[in-house]
Amino acid sequence: MMDIYLSNTLTGKKEKFKPINKKEVGIYSCGPTVYWNQHIGHMYAYVQWDCLVRSLNYLGYKTKWVMNLTDVGHLTGDNEGNADTGEDKMEKGAKREGLSVWEIADKYILQFKESLRALNIKEPDILSRATKHIEEQIDLIKKIENNGFAYKTKTGLVFDTAKFPKYAKFAHLNLKDQKAGSRVEVDLEKKKPWDFLLWITNQPNHIMKWSSPWGVGFPGWHIECTAMSTKYLGQTFDIHTGGKEHIAVHHTNEIAQAFGAFNHQSANYWLHNEWLSFNGKKISKSLGNSILVSDLKNKGFDPLSLRYLIMTSHYKTGLNFTWESLKGAQTAYFKLKEIFVNLKNEVSREVSRVPLDTFNKYKKEFAQALADDLNVAKAIGLLWQVVKLKDINAKTKYELLLDFDKVLGLRLSETDLPTIELTNEEIPTKVLELKKERDTARKEKNWQKSDELREQIKKEGYILEDKNNESVLKKISSSI
Repeated sequence: MMDIYLSNTLTGKKEKFKPINKKEVGIYSCGPTVYWNQHIGHMYAYVQWDCLVRSLNYLGYKTKWVMNLTDVGHLTGDNEGNADTGEDKMEKGAKREGLSVWEIADKYILQFKESLRALNIKEPDILSRATKHIEEQIDLIKKIENNGFAYKTKTGLVFDTAKFPKYAKFAHLNLKDQKAGSRVEVDLEKKKPWDFLLWITNQPNHIMKWSSPWGVGFPGWHIECTAMSTKYLGQTFDIHTGGKEHIAVHHTNEIAQAFGAFNHQSANYWLHNEWLSFNGKKISKSLGNSILVSDLKNKGFDPLSLRYLIMTSHYKTGLNFTWESLKGAQTAYFKLKEIFVNLKNEVSREVSRVPLDTFNKYKKEFAQALADDLNVAKAIGLLWQVVKLKDINAKTKYELLLDFDKVLGLRLSETDLPTIELTNEEIPTKVLELKKERDTARKEKNWQKSDELREQIKKEGYILEDKNNESVLKKISSSI
């Protein structure tokens, strides 16, 4: 197999990927907290990790992709550096909408899955809800406690980061510089401000709670990912992905938990995506600039245009989204679909072969781009290079596009130009005359003239569909 290189946050280097098991790569992705809609900033990450899974498949690996759905324990202060503070996001969502926490979870899991489908993101092999894995979380916490990495306070059971000397290494934290308001110490019984809760017991009015050895309560946010990733992928697995916002708190705590329970790290490679911004600003519900995938449809955009736009960026550099950039991406995507349909039509009426040496040459170049730290943008550039080549036939281009789309996920195989059925009375005389002339050229097997006339007809806004010995005119819809 081709060597693959990935940027590993664990080492701070782009390094050769060495899977634990050559037959299957285990991947865990931090999923959404399902208390509200997932906007396109969130979906940016999931498109990138979908490309990761598709790329590994393309490069010859089977994959097992696991993603969590956080439906308990994620407090509003967690990602802001104020770990273990604030209100549980699920309860916040429930109050906002006058629903139960369970109804909120179901509602926004559905919204998330609809966004996955719209962007043609393959649903992970396992989507695991935190509330369905309370037993696993309790068992993992027991291991951590039995190994001497936890202590009790008035708030609950706390992870003792002093027992893990490398706690600050992953995120390059300077713990001596931590100040109040950064990692706020709200529990004076904590030994260190950055020690974090494994199980929370001091909130008797919390709706979602369970019995445990430490009292009735609920798990801290971080424990669910360590519990579920290791349940489904093993105590050591290949790749853990997430947004860069997870590095300093969530993933640092995950690494600490794994050492506390197993005395070794869980994932060998940690990949983090940069953010998608909107007009240069971070997308945030609090800023009021969040855009949903459904909003794109309402504005007349094909959601796969967003997928195309995202794939023109590298996961480590992020993307500045504007409506103009999306419009440009849609123009390029629709042009690609048009090219694909034309190739499909050419292939259907001509007998040609695909030279294996040519096919394999471009397939290898495509694979090399993917193997270089998931450079999908370069792979798309190669695709456009291929369709513009004049020295390879339509059949080869068609097969290469189908092959590339295994990774790009643009649903090219499902593509036909949107058309409108018309009667001859509704078609301009000029177009009918061109069709008649083209039919004659086709019967005479004058393929060059036939193609030229087809293009003239297309410039008039119509396409020809050849079926057996007949051709049918259709008007191209204005949606492309």
